[in-house]
Amino acid sequence: MKIAFCSSEVFPFAKTGGLADVSGALPLALAEEGCDVKIFMPLYKNITPQRMEEDFGVSKIKKNLEVIFIKNDSYFMRDGLYGVSGGDYPDNLERFSFYAAKTIDIIKRIGFSPDIIHCNDWQASLIIIYLKTKLGNEPFFARAKSILTIHNLAYQGIFDSSKFPLLGLADEYFSMRYLEFYGKINLLKGGIVFSDMVNTVSPTYAEQIKTKEYGCGLEGVLKEKGERLTGILNAIDYKVWNPSSDKFIYKKYSRNTLEDKYINKSRFQKEFGLKVKKSDFLLGMVSRLAEQKGIDILSKSLNHILKRYQVVILGTGDVKYHKILGAKKSRYKDRFSLHLKFDEALAHKIYASCDAFLMPSRFEPCGLSQMISYKYGTVPIVHHTGGLVDTVTDYIHKGGGFVFTEYSSKALVEAVDRAYDIFCDKKKWLPLLKKITSYTFSWKKTAQNYIHMYKKCQSLP
Repeated sequence: MKIAFCSSEVFPFAKTGGLADVSGALPLALAEEGCDVKIFMPLYKNITPQRMEEDFGVSKIKKNLEVIFIKNDSYFMRDGLYGVSGGDYPDNLERFSFYAAKTIDIIKRIGFSPDIIHCNDWQASLIIIYLKTKLGNEPFFARAKSILTIHNLAYQGIFDSSKFPLLGLADEYFSMRYLEFYGKINLLKGGIVFSDMVNTVSPTYAEQIKTKEYGCGLEGVLKEKGERLTGILNAIDYKVWNPSSDKFIYKKYSRNTLEDKYINKSRFQKEFGLKVKKSDFLLGMVSRLAEQKGIDILSKSLNHILKRYQVVILGTGDVKYHKILGAKKSRYKDRFSLHLKFDEALAHKIYASCDAFLMPSRFEPCGLSQMISYKYGTVPIVHHTGGLVDTVTDYIHKGGGFVFTEYSSKALVEAVDRAYDIFCDKKKWLPLLKKITSYTFSWKKTAQNYIHMYKKCQSLP
């Protein structure tokens, strides 16, 4: 099966979040299952392809997997993928409409006739839109079916209506039935409408986005997809996330040498100015600092938490939360380690060193951090939503984490306190760590689920 996999970011070439992790790992797993996969992504700054053509680059990963980089220096040779700290680039519509059109052109030019064109999020949605509108009668793509994966419905690619002519689409497509959304252009909506199938990154989130609470205004469009909307749980790459081989952590360990996890904890405490004490409960968080991730309820509960426990937070986001967290850092110097940046090595150290991991997300399409935490023997504390429902069962129900159902600071604190009570009882805590380190969320199984979806999509009229 030939797959054209289209994503605006792919690890390890370019990354701002979980989309890159999935886009790096899933195509590799598909290739290992025998698919012929070509990834199409922009040629950003600091990427050096193995081979360069005039308008695209190529890097071969393995025999049946290569990455094709779409070249346009004026659009993609910038410091950020989508914008800088001041906001999104004002020409993002032009940048990703170029990416879409050029991807289609190169697919045809290199003679790669795909069975499935798999697009991810709004940045790649125009590929599907163009295939079903401008290229609707193109023989080369006659047998290709299109799938759109929504990694986070909150990001939709919304632009001012005055830019619609730049897309090169007929005026009829700027209507409520297609790309129009409250008087503006919505690229994700167009991708949903024109795709043969839509999937998202967990079964629970696939159901939630059909409701007003989680649908971000697109719940009606999503309901119309019917059985063509599904959810497939993400996975993690154990070549990257494995404490027994992790080059970033202080001391490697496994589920059979969990005592070495505490060497990581003490070294981390010492390096980052926390009180070095094994019995102190160390909580970690690696996240965008935005309300989606629960930073609002965490901020309100931090005074209570920091009076009893140690906390480390890594990430960037809304400036107001930078200020709130910065003030807490000044007040709780030896109990709060704050890092307002993206740092891959530090993230690994946090997973390895902490006792528990905070994921108080308001909504969470899938979440990868809870899966990573399990592997590192770090117990997740999560809000009952999205992919966290599919991956974390509460300790009282013989699960591997601590879950709160009411989205509030009070409920979050209660979950943290419950986790601490078990932490203090080593006869309960150590068996819990043994259990969670045996959990597996492999890409092999997830890739097989995607192949099943591809075959279903191919059979659609």
